[in-house]
Amino acid sequence: KAGLSLLRARTGERVLEIGFGTGHSLVALAKAVGPKGTVFGLDLSDKMLQRAKASLAKFNLLGRVRLRCADAAQLPYEANSMDAVFMSFTLELFDTPEIPTVLHECKRVLRPGGRIVVVGMSKDAKHDPLVGAFEWTHEHFPNFLDCRPIYVRMALEKAGFKIERALMKHMWIPVEIVRGAKVP
Repeated sequence: KAGLSLLRARTGERVLEIGFGTGHSLVALAKAVGPKGTVFGLDLSDKMLQRAKASLAKFNLLGRVRLRCADAAQLPYEANSMDAVFMSFTLELFDTPEIPTVLHECKRVLRPGGRIVVVGMSKDAKHDPLVGAFEWTHEHFPNFLDCRPIYVRMALEKAGFKIERALMKHMWIPVEIVRGAKVP
């Protein structure tokens, strides 16, 4: 909710969600952009696509959303075609060398001045024992735990986004919620 609030999707916008999962955020985004806007959803999983379609159908929002199965390292959208990009607990699923590639693709599809919000498990927590435990488990049992904490704000800064706001929340692990903008 904090990430969606920070994104502030508006009526008539074109918004891309990467890693939409069950579609919970797609529903909120589709309501926010209204009938004149469009939400684009991208996920690797066919099963998640089916679940998201069912969630959207319950709210009669399928007409506002375009779903695809594809890899975020090669976004199937034109340059400068999106007003906003949203990722929640997705960026940390990519291997470390792929993160800049994914963010470069996000920047490519955003229009000048467009915004990105990334919600992710944070490696930036000071001395949090859960961060270390998560990293150890990911390193030794990657099939069991396919993600790990990352430096969310730093990744967006290195990709050339202007950071507009950054929040740190604590769930069962520290979470960064960062909004950046594509500088024209």
